[in-house]
Amino acid sequence: MPPVLHSVKTEEPVAPGAVEPVPDVELTETEARRIDLWWSAVMVGSLGLVFALLAVFGGVAVPVLLALSGAYIFNPMVTSLERRGLDRTLGTTLVFVAGTLLLVGAVLYLIPVFRDEALKLPDFFSRASTQVVPRVEALVGASLPDLIRQRTTELGQQASELVQSAGPAAARIVAAFAGNTARFVVTLLGLAVVPVLAFFFLQDYPRLMGRVKDLLPRRSVALVARRFAEVDEVLSAFVRGQLTVGALLSVIYAAGLSIGRIDMAIVIGVIAGFGNMVPYLGTGVGILLSLVGLMLSWQGPWQIGVVAGTFIIGQMLEGFVITPRIVGEKVGLAPVAVIIAILAFGELFGFVGILLAVPVAAILKVVLRVVVQRYQRTRLYTGESQSA
Repeated sequence: MPPVLHSVKTEEPVAPGAVEPVPDVELTETEARRIDLWWSAVMVGSLGLVFALLAVFGGVAVPVLLALSGAYIFNPMVTSLERRGLDRTLGTTLVFVAGTLLLVGAVLYLIPVFRDEALKLPDFFSRASTQVVPRVEALVGASLPDLIRQRTTELGQQASELVQSAGPAAARIVAAFAGNTARFVVTLLGLAVVPVLAFFFLQDYPRLMGRVKDLLPRRSVALVARRFAEVDEVLSAFVRGQLTVGALLSVIYAAGLSIGRIDMAIVIGVIAGFGNMVPYLGTGVGILLSLVGLMLSWQGPWQIGVVAGTFIIGQMLEGFVITPRIVGEKVGLAPVAVIIAILAFGELFGFVGILLAVPVAAILKVVLRVVVQRYQRTRLYTGESQSA
């Protein structure tokens, strides 16, 4: 008799407006394998379809994907409010209003800060080209190649010209873009429709998931729902977790570098903090930029201790406090998987591929795990005879 896969029943409250869960059924190993393989094939095919739609109908597909991403990110908040007895429409409205106010407040605060930092860029690069190279030469005790001297000088000049021409260049870009009326209108509509679509997707999230579940064969509902829950666990752990880690690290790095009186402290802190979403990249770039800023704003050896202490404390807090206690032990994806996914999809699909690299990697991780699990239960793997 073939082995039977027993599904574990869990008693969870059903959110208002959500579809009642279908009771778990017992599946034979053959049935479960067939369902899992079909689910894996559909997921891989769906990913291919998404990239095809982005290539052909990018103007329409991108706003829809952005809206779905927003609904996915904010759904736990609305669901939490809904479980406390608040109407889902009202909960969605409150989340959107709070998010909008937070975004507007952050923009109003950060624009002047980054504007002031941007005004420092010409002087920053100019001093970098004239002061950093001699100090590096003095440190290593040898002259750097003329090519490096020439390129750093050119970089300083180009940065100054870039900042000075940023306003007129932006105006020319907008004017040229607006000249193509159809493209301009489509872009404006695409940007405007994202929050509208996100609101309705978020409001109807349980109903949409219920409709999808209703289309599944009845005997496969429980197993397929469990597979999607695994994808959600991996994806949400990484996306929500890394956004939280990035925000906290940005504050820590910016505050520490500001105490050390390092030039461009806020910009470097934000780059290092959110760059941490790509493992090791944010920290490495942050340390490199901090060393350049240290050479330009040298006031004494105490600054070296502040910079080193900032990154050491930041990494220790991330490893022992932020991730385990605030985000959770599981981060969903291994660092090497994230790096490979971003490099591969960025090379294949450009900037859109970079944006989709993490969710695609999360889905493929679960698909691969499911396929391997099913293979390890086959007679080919276990070596059991057909009569066993």
